[in-house]
Amino acid sequence: MQNMTVLVCSAPGKLAVEGRPLPVCGPGDALVRPKRVGICGTDYHIYEGKHPFLEYPRVMGHELAVELVSAPPGSDFEPGEICTVNPYLSCGACRTCKVGRPNCCERISVLGVHCDGGMAELLAVPLANLVKADGLSPDQCASVEFLAIGAHAVRRAAPRPGERTLVVGAGPIGLGVALFARLAGCEVALADLDTARAERVAEIAGASASASPTREDFDHVFDATGSQAAMQASFELVAPGGTLTLVGVLKASISFSDPDFHRKEMRLLASRNATTEDFDRVIAAIRTGEADISRVITHRTRLHDAPDDIAQWAADKAGLIKAVVELD
Repeated sequence: MQNMTVLVCSAPGKLAVEGRPLPVCGPGDALVRPKRVGICGTDYHIYEGKHPFLEYPRVMGHELAVELVSAPPGSDFEPGEICTVNPYLSCGACRTCKVGRPNCCERISVLGVHCDGGMAELLAVPLANLVKADGLSPDQCASVEFLAIGAHAVRRAAPRPGERTLVVGAGPIGLGVALFARLAGCEVALADLDTARAERVAEIAGASASASPTREDFDHVFDATGSQAAMQASFELVAPGGTLTLVGVLKASISFSDPDFHRKEMRLLASRNATTEDFDRVIAAIRTGEADISRVITHRTRLHDAPDDIAQWAADKAGLIKAVVELD
């Protein structure tokens, strides 16, 4: 049987390029060729053994730009078309899906997390999860998913124009939150322990960098760190009547002061994944230039070099905003 090349995380700290059988498309599946695969905090957590929802071995990769190889009969996709992928494979039948929240599907399977993802030469995906990008470049397509996470968090929190908003964590997710909070008309500040990174990401997002956020000073606080200490400290930054939205996820419990929580009559939200509406919003923002990703991708690698590079970037993120694996 003919094989393809994939990048496998076989256990925490162990990455290797291997041969795997070619994917077999089921009814309703499209066969695609990954062109770019973004590397995000989820992938670093998988590599480090910190992801709460994962079994090894795993082919990572859910931030995808793909080229269509073949699609089921009747599809309006054309071979050679460059698309992005919604990596959240929902069942469509559970109560959560039926009420319009497929991002929280009770049987959700996320490419690169619950099932093998896009760090491979070929991939079979449900046609329903293939998203037309209408002329976006491979780099832009690979940026849609992580920006959609931020767009979803902002849509969920529903800030009003002019409200003071703080984004904690200057990674790609924090960048997306800051960008779409600004597009919602908010006054946006961004904070990170790495002040140089915060300044750089804030400039890209059109926000300001905040070296030391003031206690109880923000109508909206979005935590995009996935850090237990940062998530717990974020409660103190919310103004009375304000909202804290937890975007990052970690394999631990968090705690907060109930008297302070009630005193301020805070609202606490979780934001999970993204929906088709968020993907469409991001694609439109990229197309109009509202979301400029030209300075977002700072590091690049190839599939065979990725084991060494991902290990290095996991240990040292200096100057790193977004890394991608190039497969073309």
